[in-house]
Amino acid sequence: MGDTMGDIYEKLENLLRSLGLKKTELKIYRLLLDKNKPMRITEIKEELGISERSVREHVISLYRKGLLKRELIQQGWLGYVYTATAPAEFLEKLKHRIVTKINEIERELKDRDNF
Repeated sequence: MGDTMGDIYEKLENLLRSLGLKKTELKIYRLLLDKNKPMRITEIKEELGISERSVREHVISLYRKGLLKRELIQQGWLGYVYTATAPAEFLEKLKHRIVTKINEIERELKDRDNF
């Protein structure tokens, strides 16, 4: 019997926490995962009851880390809407980034040892 989605999310959350994600960033990511639809900063702010400045800061951080995707839309206003990157897609990118970094360091170590 496999893990439930809740169990899987808990494991993912532990991994993200170990990567330095803040509690509020985790809440925002979880909200966007659960909603499964694009949301504006103001909508996230209303859902979570935190300041717009705080939401904006955390959303930008999550976007830079590859956990959120954004799209510029014009709908009577011009602005970004954010969606959560699927966990499987994020993990794949993370794995690739880590392996690439490890390979670079190993090459540098090998080059150094050959002198």
